[in-house]
Amino acid sequence: MSPYMQIPASKSKQCMPIWGLYLLTPDNWSAARLNKVLEPLLAAGIALLQYRDKSSSASQRLLKAQMLSALCSQYHTPLIINDDIALARQVAADGVHLGRSDASPQQARQQLGAQAIIGCTCYNDLRRARQMRELGADYLAFGSLFASPTKPAAPRCSPATLTQAQSFGLPVVAIGGINLDNAALVIQAGANLLALISDVFDAADPLARVQRYQQLFEQHRQTRQQQEQA
Repeated sequence: MSPYMQIPASKSKQCMPIWGLYLLTPDNWSAARLNKVLEPLLAAGIALLQYRDKSSSASQRLLKAQMLSALCSQYHTPLIINDDIALARQVAADGVHLGRSDASPQQARQQLGAQAIIGCTCYNDLRRARQMRELGADYLAFGSLFASPTKPAAPRCSPATLTQAQSFGLPVVAIGGINLDNAALVIQAGANLLALISDVFDAADPLARVQRYQQLFEQHRQTRQQQEQA
């Protein structure tokens, strides 16, 4: 499978990754710390980076988002902003990720343009996923797959939902409690991208952890290729 797919012109005209790691930034990290830890991860080749920050002031969020935008541009990694369409536009991010209480994909598209990558959280709700696709989402995120240290009260999503979501024809993102012990199951269930925070950023060696996930994706790709050729 190619690591990129062309999103139809009726949605985003940008080539977006559909295979690999989708990293979300941890809360309460300074811009300097984010830059230091993220640069080798971006150089190693992750699929997407989402700036998610629920605790910083508006001025600090702008500062961090500007730094991440420049860093992601340097390593050709799409930058997605969590929730905040205005911030995404202000720093020329590649797109925005929306939850149930945020703006609609249509509203985001109107403000960010046809090139933007619009992602939507669908929880464990295939009906919502279908609606988000119809409203112009470019990818669909499901979770929490497992108990999550970031959102311990998040509703749980079955891996079977990932399999069913493949029928929508959009990249499927899995999030919530994913680690090296359960990641293979999630990929086999149908996840194109694994969204991670703590399992990478809390690791003693984040780069080594990212490389382990990349090996896991490559093993799955080779296995799938062998099955298709059999």
